[in-house]
Amino acid sequence: MASTKKAGGGIVETIKTIFYALLIAGVFRTLFFQPFWIPSGSMKDTLLIGDFLFVNKMAYGYSYASCPSLYLPGIGIDIDASDICGFLDGDNTRLFGSAPERGDVVVFRHPVTGRDFIKRVIGLPGETIQMREGVLHIDGEPVELTDAGTFEETAEPQGPQRLRPRCANGPVGDGGLCVKERQTETLPNGVSHDVLNIANQGSDNTPVYTVPEGNYFMMGDNRDNSSDSRVPQVAGGVGFVPYENIVGRATRVMFSSAGSSMLFFWTWRSDRFFEKIE
Repeated sequence: MASTKKAGGGIVETIKTIFYALLIAGVFRTLFFQPFWIPSGSMKDTLLIGDFLFVNKMAYGYSYASCPSLYLPGIGIDIDASDICGFLDGDNTRLFGSAPERGDVVVFRHPVTGRDFIKRVIGLPGETIQMREGVLHIDGEPVELTDAGTFEETAEPQGPQRLRPRCANGPVGDGGLCVKERQTETLPNGVSHDVLNIANQGSDNTPVYTVPEGNYFMMGDNRDNSSDSRVPQVAGGVGFVPYENIVGRATRVMFSSAGSSMLFFWTWRSDRFFEKIE
């Protein structure tokens, strides 16, 4: 009898330990830092497919988007932040809120799909944004661009999704050198970062967008390979991003793997470990 009671007590203690561990992890992820794995090349060369980082949720305060989400389509799990904290959605405010600055790299919930996206803050509330012949204009003024050579990578499937890079030097076979033109863009507040160019395309010339109050205009650094605010939501794009949809700021790459799995240690990019995001 004593042995049975001891075994039963051991099971209860194990369940309690697991419960408290999950609770602590949930609180940590909700209030402080959220892990994020870069799935696409829309932010090259600032962020590469396979970069792993933590998103600082304390940077801009808290909203419904601060609640964790879990998307595992392979086993039918799709829990969005609004499923847990939807009662906080809709007023476009934040608790302990502070505004993102132009040039910040942020994770946000897509205004329509709810999926996590990572882009750079380009346009602030009340400003006008336009692309003209591949040059960003803010309130009618072109930003400063300087040549920064080229960005080169191997033409091959990348990451778990096995995405192939687009190249400025045309279609390139597996193992070939994929080249993109690179420029350094300096925003009006002095923040500088690299942007990549692949080809002349529709997103290089846009209408004038006026950013509504309480919203932000987001763009990827890999300008010709980014779904962002340049395409309105009604056309299947991101459109303007409400303040409450911002999850947090990305500040540093913690780990990076060039392979289809982080377990493939021979594909790790050790030169990117703990790299600051600018």
